[in-house]
Amino acid sequence: MTVIAVIDLGSNSVRMTVSRYHHDGSYEVLARFQEMVRLSTGMGPDKVLQPEAVARTLTALNKFKQALKVYDNDKVEIHAVATAAVRQASNQAEFLIAFKKEMGFELNVLTGEEEAHFDFVGVINTFPINDALILDTGGASSELILVRNKQAVHAVSLPVGAVNISESYLEKDHISAGALFSAIVALRQLFGDISWLRESINMPLIALGGSNRTLAKISRKKEKIQGMAVHGYHLNVGEVALIYQNILKKDLEERKKMPGLAKERGDIIVGGLLPLVELLLFTEGQQVIFSQSGLREGILFEQIATNTGHNVVSPEPAAMTIDTEDL
Repeated sequence: MTVIAVIDLGSNSVRMTVSRYHHDGSYEVLARFQEMVRLSTGMGPDKVLQPEAVARTLTALNKFKQALKVYDNDKVEIHAVATAAVRQASNQAEFLIAFKKEMGFELNVLTGEEEAHFDFVGVINTFPINDALILDTGGASSELILVRNKQAVHAVSLPVGAVNISESYLEKDHISAGALFSAIVALRQLFGDISWLRESINMPLIALGGSNRTLAKISRKKEKIQGMAVHGYHLNVGEVALIYQNILKKDLEERKKMPGLAKERGDIIVGGLLPLVELLLFTEGQQVIFSQSGLREGILFEQIATNTGHNVVSPEPAAMTIDTEDL
């Protein structure tokens, strides 16, 4: 048995999943951790990680480091990766030095293609799908993967996410029609430049990322659904539109009080959901399926396959979960 910790340093949050896997390919999740750090806040056109954001992030990472001490008696593999904020940062080298000094091990900066690959591996091992379009909306990037016959045939990483869409186009409190229109135009131009995206017409959309999963959480609260996981939850395009319309009507304080919407996302949720909403319109999609399995799970699954020679076996229920929202 081996314990593996996967740390995902994103643009909006830093997350860690700790799992134990066995020689037959089976595994169970031991713990999940999340801290909202907004690492990409204020990067601006020069793409500079700001001192305050770096300090918040290192403080959160130190908490993860302390949590891992529980497993000192086990063989622990640690895989730490960073995505768009660090990938785009002009002061990336300085941040990587600070990370290693704080944590004692290296941080691997993923390319957009690598991020999309691990998203695909996380999804394809947990959903019985043949054809679909996968969307992972993060804080500073969005990954799109076209799946046909269970294979990833196209993938792209776009430099737009919940934080930078919100900072570049949208007001924090009342969202004006003009600001929203500017963001929509920018997204449609990006989607229009992806030649293969029209191949996904009418395909189901599998949505990853905290902003996207918020739709499922709001729906569950509204419908008073209990005991059903976000993973595998479905919404049709009409239900998505109604929820988004309701969010748009509210100011910041009202959004923070919405059941199912974490108050820490109140200022970025409009921008965070915009790629999904526009993608549904662009591809004439009719259904969204929400996934809790993505980048971290993809890394875990590949490590299990590499180290055991076995495909992943469905996990047992999590023994312990530590989080502020569904991870």
